[in-house]
Amino acid sequence: MRTKAVAPLALALLLAPLAAACSGSAGAAGSRTVTVTVGYQSKTINTVTAGTLLRSLGYFEQELAARGAKDGVTYKVDWQDYATGAPITAQMTAGKIDIGSMGDFPLLINAARGKELKQPTRLVSVTGYNLRGGLNTVVSAPGSKLQSLADLRGKKVSTSVGSAADGTLVRALRRAGIDPSSGIEKLNQQPSVGASALQAGSVDALSQFVAWPGQLAYEGRAKALYDGAELNLPTFHGVTVREKFAKERPGVLEDFLRAQRKATEHLRAEPVAAAESVAKETGLPAEVVYLYNGANGIATFDPALRPELVDALKQDVPVLKDAGLVPDVDVDAFVDQEPLKRAAAGTQPYPVAAAARSELWLKGQTRTQSFDSPRELLKAARGADVRAAYVPDAVTGTLWFADKAVWVAEGPELRAFVTPAGAKAYVDAHQGSGARIVGFAEAGALAS
Repeated sequence: MRTKAVAPLALALLLAPLAAACSGSAGAAGSRTVTVTVGYQSKTINTVTAGTLLRSLGYFEQELAARGAKDGVTYKVDWQDYATGAPITAQMTAGKIDIGSMGDFPLLINAARGKELKQPTRLVSVTGYNLRGGLNTVVSAPGSKLQSLADLRGKKVSTSVGSAADGTLVRALRRAGIDPSSGIEKLNQQPSVGASALQAGSVDALSQFVAWPGQLAYEGRAKALYDGAELNLPTFHGVTVREKFAKERPGVLEDFLRAQRKATEHLRAEPVAAAESVAKETGLPAEVVYLYNGANGIATFDPALRPELVDALKQDVPVLKDAGLVPDVDVDAFVDQEPLKRAAAGTQPYPVAAAARSELWLKGQTRTQSFDSPRELLKAARGADVRAAYVPDAVTGTLWFADKAVWVAEGPELRAFVTPAGAKAYVDAHQGSGARIVGFAEAGALAS
């Protein structure tokens, strides 16, 4: 038999539908198979309701299956995991990721790069937030002699330039009277690289975002030097979408936001189960996940684009401009409230985060116990089979591990602080009350 050659144009026409069906992005409007590509950061656990937890629960796929049953389209989700927001932005501006989640400073870079490369993006929801900035922390080595941020002058500090943690470092240094560009030697490193550098002694401190500071402290590889909540400026992570995708697939975007809200409700209703699930997916200790994502955790999960968060984003722009990382960013044009309003229609808004309470997690228990004071927690923990105990900083409210906190005894009261500097400042301000810094063991004995 003689095989007839296929003309190049005819071959191209034959292959075109196959190429569209195999596309890693949304695909053409008439495609029978549509792949939605979602970029997320599995270990940045403040984003789990739009990433790790959402993926494990399958809520987005369920929403898309229901949509597909109506319109005859097969929807698939391609979940792509990254360590930071920068590569997600790179892929979005290349048209290869449709929806992504990242921190507030990376979101502004996302907006700037999208406009610059004519692939505009929009901020459509929040994952988790802390109204004071407690999601970012500067830590030092366990045996370090550094006692406060002021001690960083002339020291080597690792951070991820352009991240929320870098923003915290810059602002905190300025408040301490240190020029962030010349007063320290800043090393631009991925979180894992910076953690290794701190352990090796090649840097003096590490400024990073959730969950690195908590993980390093929990594992005894670092101690808190500066609590980002001292800035008293909101920090958050959010969901950004390619504008083109949002226009072509508005219903799919709403499906994602409905699924995100369902994941948020699951986390708020079952925080221990959610922490265990995220821990299983990421390899992080569940106790660390719960520090941030628990009932009284450092992060409050709520998709709403609250005015105070949008305002905080506007205050972030000058910091990034000074660093030469973005030109001006029109935050109001970047924020799009409408998709979430449609997706959350008929639902009740979540309340603003309440003050954190002390919390005790006993081994073998699927629920935690909350207490009105650190003293009550320490008393309940004495002799108990404790898995983890958490206490809020007496000034900033940032939750921290009870055995890693710095304790102050003042008469019958026991107060916990994330950092030595925080505890010292309190003692100095209450010299006439007999306030003094005590160890964890002594604090436990005093509580009993």
